[in-house]
Amino acid sequence: MDNTMNTAQALAPQTQDNWWRGAVIYQIYPRSFQDSTGNGIGDLRGIVERLPYIAKLGVDAIWISPFFTSPMADFGYDVSDFRDVDPVFGTLTDFDAVVETAHGLGLKVMIDLVFSHTSNQHPWFKESRKSKPNAHSDYYVWADAKPDGSPPNNWLSIFGGSAWHWEARRCQYYLHNFLISQPDLNFHNLVVQGELLDIAKFWLDRGVNGFRLDTINFYFADQELSDNPALPKDQRNDTIAPAVNPYNHQEHLYDKNRPETLDFLRRLRSLMDGYNAAAVGEVGDSQRGLEILGEYTAGDDLMQMCYAFELLASHRPEASDIADVFAKVERVAANGWACWAFSNHDVRRHKSRWGLNEVADRCYATLLMCLRGSACIFQGEELGLPEADVPFEALQDPYGIEFWPEFNGRDGCRTPMVWEPSNQNGGFSSNAKTWLPVPPEHLSHAAATAESDLGSLLHHYRRAIAFRQAHAALREGDMQVLSSDGAITFTRSTDSETLFCAFNLGEETRQIKLPTGQWQPIGRELGSAELSSDGRLTLESWQVFLAQQV
Repeated sequence: MDNTMNTAQALAPQTQDNWWRGAVIYQIYPRSFQDSTGNGIGDLRGIVERLPYIAKLGVDAIWISPFFTSPMADFGYDVSDFRDVDPVFGTLTDFDAVVETAHGLGLKVMIDLVFSHTSNQHPWFKESRKSKPNAHSDYYVWADAKPDGSPPNNWLSIFGGSAWHWEARRCQYYLHNFLISQPDLNFHNLVVQGELLDIAKFWLDRGVNGFRLDTINFYFADQELSDNPALPKDQRNDTIAPAVNPYNHQEHLYDKNRPETLDFLRRLRSLMDGYNAAAVGEVGDSQRGLEILGEYTAGDDLMQMCYAFELLASHRPEASDIADVFAKVERVAANGWACWAFSNHDVRRHKSRWGLNEVADRCYATLLMCLRGSACIFQGEELGLPEADVPFEALQDPYGIEFWPEFNGRDGCRTPMVWEPSNQNGGFSSNAKTWLPVPPEHLSHAAATAESDLGSLLHHYRRAIAFRQAHAALREGDMQVLSSDGAITFTRSTDSETLFCAFNLGEETRQIKLPTGQWQPIGRELGSAELSSDGRLTLESWQVFLAQQV
């Protein structure tokens, strides 16, 4: 790590028990980060090789998407062994090397735990599906058919069609909120809960510092299997599922978001507290995401962080959108803690999704570092990677294959990282063919090229993260939105400092009114605007202004 990052961290020391609060987390999609074996697929040893690059960004932690043993129907989110590494990614020894190297660089390690379901190749399911009376019979959500043989209720799968699949060996249906090959676990069975807590303990004992909890609000289903009501057309949106998916036609009251989830989360939190570990939960809901975030992170006995999809939405958030989101957070999650992201492995990259030019991209990067909450960066966004256009014949994602061509799936954000500009695979792999193609247009964004240009987006991200690390008000302080008329203005404050932040999130020039008091401009390294001689502030398109109260 360079001296700038060390200095920034020294200026904003973290208490041991809440290192996660205001942390910046870098998401690694291991299949696409670095291939160390030359087979065209990224792996754990590749992550070890590239960890110094991540540390130099100045982030606090890494989140590694699933690397467990899996048939890869959903590329690791269908787990067949929670306690081992899939051979395509390496071995447990390789994972230990990731942890050791990361910790040596000052990085926490968070791993993706997929608790809501398993692969149908998991030994639990292989046994459960055989017959009704067996040791794992009640590990999954099974139900009898209706008298006419149809599924027990109207629940739908996110991946399309009914959420129920017939199993002839038991003459029953099983629930799958995702792929047919991803049967849902029965969290009403306390033995299942115990198994999952043991899995979490296994990885905590191996040195991980926390978890990203996949589909955290899908853990429990209504025991009465009540039908979901229809959702009025004017309330539908494509936040969680593409507009062409009938999943959007229901209000998901009974297949997820159940109150019983809180008791399991308390059990998990109790376990994590013994390791000073933290978790961030993925809340997948189009109507109640922020409310659930508030429920799951309220107090000191539930999850430390959750993220909803408001800032992962398809439309670019304007100033009024940012204000609305934080007003709602104040109403429904005032005692909780959000984790914000603009991109991840499930959505189109925000540079393309929002149609950002280079200047706008920098503006939003700085905004992310100034918002109240923790922050996630998805690999490659610091290089300004646009969404890749993956042709149908190269698609791997079952979601995209199912809904093509109206929805192209998630492969466009999962293509390999580009490290070198001259190599046909961008330095990702020595193999002639990679698991997803490296887009030629990404090569000009390679990390090596960005490294050599002090004016690049990569260096801007480093400066923005260092700025956040240097100010306790940005990591942990309160946030008060002041105005959202074209530009969003707000203060971030602790007992020891107050910052004023203004962002012009549009093309028109804006005149900004500063709050009462004396303000010292800061953040010039981030392109912060200057005050005029008479104290007036004008923001050009995509310009920011940052100041500290004196």
